[in-house]
Amino acid sequence: MKVPFATFDVMHKEIRTEMIKKFEDVYDKGWFIQGSECDAFEKEFAQYTETAHCIGCGNGLEAILLALKALGVSAGDEVIIPSNTFIATALAVSYMGAKPVTVDPDLTTFNLSEAGIEAAITEKTKVIIPVHLYGQAADMDPILKIAQKYNLKIVEDCAQAHGAEYKGKKIGSFGDAAAFSFYPGKNLGALGDGGAVVTNNAEVAAKVRALANYGSVEKYNHEYKGQNSRLDEVQAAFLRIKLSHLDEYNAFRSGVAEKYLKGIINEKVKLPQIGKDRTHVWHIFPVLVETRDAFKTYLDANEIGTVCHYPTPIYKQKAYQEDNLEPSAMADLISNQELSLPLYYGMPDEEIQYVIDTINKY
Repeated sequence: MKVPFATFDVMHKEIRTEMIKKFEDVYDKGWFIQGSECDAFEKEFAQYTETAHCIGCGNGLEAILLALKALGVSAGDEVIIPSNTFIATALAVSYMGAKPVTVDPDLTTFNLSEAGIEAAITEKTKVIIPVHLYGQAADMDPILKIAQKYNLKIVEDCAQAHGAEYKGKKIGSFGDAAAFSFYPGKNLGALGDGGAVVTNNAEVAAKVRALANYGSVEKYNHEYKGQNSRLDEVQAAFLRIKLSHLDEYNAFRSGVAEKYLKGIINEKVKLPQIGKDRTHVWHIFPVLVETRDAFKTYLDANEIGTVCHYPTPIYKQKAYQEDNLEPSAMADLISNQELSLPLYYGMPDEEIQYVIDTINKY
């Protein structure tokens, strides 16, 4: 049996008629930037994330960048990030002329924890970026307490965790601002690139909106040296449809994950864990295997698709050699052992069981 790592087939077949009709509506209106669809999506997504403001933008990386800009991060500042995050988190910091300072995660959840954060704080520290990695909410209370103690800002990186909750509250609603990606493979994915910043701070929201539109509050009046980073009407329209199904998609993904957690019984394969007081929306299902490369070869031979998230830590990337980031044994361990199993909306039971049976034979 051939099992893809992911596919949109079931999802997109179910909403095909709705999506095509929505495209035709936008096409016929002839308004493709900053129109009614984007405005409606921003209102709906703000309500979904339990925040007061949402500003659509070009992609997830630019969402982090815009949040950092709006909070006043500048050259010489330091921003704390997890050592095992995707490089986009670090790139946003670097684009500001600031320095990313990596801190190791909690190995049980792969998320930034309070351990190590205080030791990394200096007089130059401006922001902490907790990343809700793989779909699981980070442990926010202790991070918020540290930020308050040292008068630091928090920008949540929610690119992989649309809909996840911490103590019954949606992620994205805890920090001074939060960044989302709508890359097609996300739990809430567009049919192209897209992103958003959410915040409960009206001043931050207004600045993000201006920065994303050439620094302009009103046409041809530029208060800031901004950029062009706007969520277009077509993608906003598509996202509105998918947002209405997001809880259904997340529930299905959680069902697949539950079957994996109950069914996979192999001491060579370390299963992910869900931390206390939080939920997981399973953007991916990561396992740790000491013989990861051999394990991947075995699954490849059995036609089971997998992906490694992420094979090279940021501190080892060529782009960051001049930054002299702190080496991380934890990031090395995760990058050497992590493998993500197939998980997607509409995944058939027979595929799920085949993955389980094949892994249990390893």
